[in-house]
Amino acid sequence: MALFARLLGPALAVAAAGLVGGLGPARATPVRAAVAGRGQLLYVEECQTCHEANGSGQASEGIPSLHGVGAAAVDFYLATGRMPEATLLRQAPRKPPFFDTADRAAIVAYVTTTWPGGPAIPTDVSGTDLQGGGDLFRTNCAACHGAVGAGAALAHGAYAPSLHAATPVEVAEAIRVGPGNMPVFDAGQLTDAQVADIVTYVQYLHHPDDRGGAGLGHTGPIAEGFVGLLVGLFGAVGVATWVGHRSDDEPRERAHA
Repeated sequence: MALFARLLGPALAVAAAGLVGGLGPARATPVRAAVAGRGQLLYVEECQTCHEANGSGQASEGIPSLHGVGAAAVDFYLATGRMPEATLLRQAPRKPPFFDTADRAAIVAYVTTTWPGGPAIPTDVSGTDLQGGGDLFRTNCAACHGAVGAGAALAHGAYAPSLHAATPVEVAEAIRVGPGNMPVFDAGQLTDAQVADIVTYVQYLHHPDDRGGAGLGHTGPIAEGFVGLLVGLFGAVGVATWVGHRSDDEPRERAHA
């Protein structure tokens, strides 16, 4: 039975991905039910130890419940490799995903069918207003993630991760879900169109137009100041050395004259 489900999983999960985001947990179909069955097998193997068979989590260990978290949350944590997480660190780091696309869709289908609720996976993340997205990013995101999305340290050992590896869907999911220390931005705070504009700006930050010259890794004033000091110091030493050599040569030139 497990082998049969594994063979069917990739084919059925493609349909499930659309159903998770578009129809929501209440509109189950035979295809979705079959994929959820595959997801249950994966959940028992890889997720149940921490999140429990009933999805209640372990509050005493800081493991959250999966009841009503939504497809966007499950997909985000699986797609970014933050789950499964064996070490129970304070903040799970981004890693290569453990599950492929089909298995991830199956787990999402199972969790959202069994414990419905929460935001769906965003389906339209193509913004049209790059400048507006930049304004929204600087207002709502730059304080933690930095003006160029490179990430930064926060209090008590937490950090805002770099956004340079995030896909458009992952950015939109994070805005709606609020993983870690990030606040949740619901539709009352940011509309879907505004989220899409922010996504467009974050994608622009992956390869920005550095009109002022070399980007220096886009790490901000520290790198810029170091390069400025290095170039300025060596330049000054070079000029001083050249002037000193010229001064030593002048008396000899006059003596020969």
